[in-house]
Amino acid sequence: MGHDISGLHHVGHVVRDMERALERYRRLGFTLPPPAYPAISAAEGTPAEPFGAGNTHAYFPRDFIELVTVVDDASGRIPADAHLIPLEVPADRLPAVVAAVRGTAANLAACLRRFEGMHILMFDSPDVEGAAARLHAGGVGHGGVHAVQRPVETREGTRLEPVRYLEIDGDDPATARGRVPEGRIGLAESPSAEVIDAQRRADHPNGAIGLVECVLCVTDGELAGVERRYESYLGRQATGSAVKRVFDLGDAKVVLVTASALADLLPGERPPALTDEPRPGERTSASGEPLPGERALASPAFVAYGVAVRDLAATERFLRESGLPVERSAEGDLFVPAAAALGVAIVFHQYTSGGS
Repeated sequence: MGHDISGLHHVGHVVRDMERALERYRRLGFTLPPPAYPAISAAEGTPAEPFGAGNTHAYFPRDFIELVTVVDDASGRIPADAHLIPLEVPADRLPAVVAAVRGTAANLAACLRRFEGMHILMFDSPDVEGAAARLHAGGVGHGGVHAVQRPVETREGTRLEPVRYLEIDGDDPATARGRVPEGRIGLAESPSAEVIDAQRRADHPNGAIGLVECVLCVTDGELAGVERRYESYLGRQATGSAVKRVFDLGDAKVVLVTASALADLLPGERPPALTDEPRPGERTSASGEPLPGERALASPAFVAYGVAVRDLAATERFLRESGLPVERSAEGDLFVPAAAALGVAIVFHQYTSGGS
């Protein structure tokens, strides 16, 4: 029987400063187009201003990395080459669209309050409707299947490609819809042949050709519970050890690792705070920390993602010539530490015909 999840669709790196993130990712060897920002006019006749969130993508044939940031009215840091996308919707629908964009931005802002880094993971699905039915039958809450359109540069020019997706809801009623403790998790339908062809033409100086891994760090006592949760998401079981569990998705994998074992997997790495914001109504100190006796929620955190590259030795030369620190994982792969990659370690794997 086939699986309704077949790999990784994209990972999302939430950053504070898009301009800085673009510089860093290009230095890492990823090709990214100028970021896009939704824009709206505050009053008739006034120029459209960016709001909500902005993003850009490093594309591979079947998947991509998303860089996303919140529009900060205080700093107003929008890259000079950013594309503003005016919202062109009927007046009666505009309030709902604006509210949805602001809701997305609020979720991203909550992620940034934890830490700058990876907070989004979307799985690839050849059968979104079937996956939605399976999740529902297994008691996994989600917001249903929705459709959006994204621009794709084809050989015939730019076209809007429909994409169907769903977002998984957390079990805590105090958590926003479409958000689980580690961020935003969901699935999106597999790309069409035309999209694959278009994205295949993206060339990355570091030799990257596809997403193959994400690593989720959990507190030592929570590994079994998080593993059960991901079993329900993915419809398959994990293998591994008492401190590291691996879900094999075919051409990619999801790794769960305990905080105490993270440095064994990625030497020198330390997990970010494995706690979430206090629950609404909880008392906090001036720094935002829960007061004694108040609860902070234990939350996993994405600490790394991995890409396959054509030639690992060439990738290492490129990264070192770019002045970036390069380390070796326990499995012998290269990685740039989270401290040098804006909060998430990036692992580079040698491409093999059975692995990407």
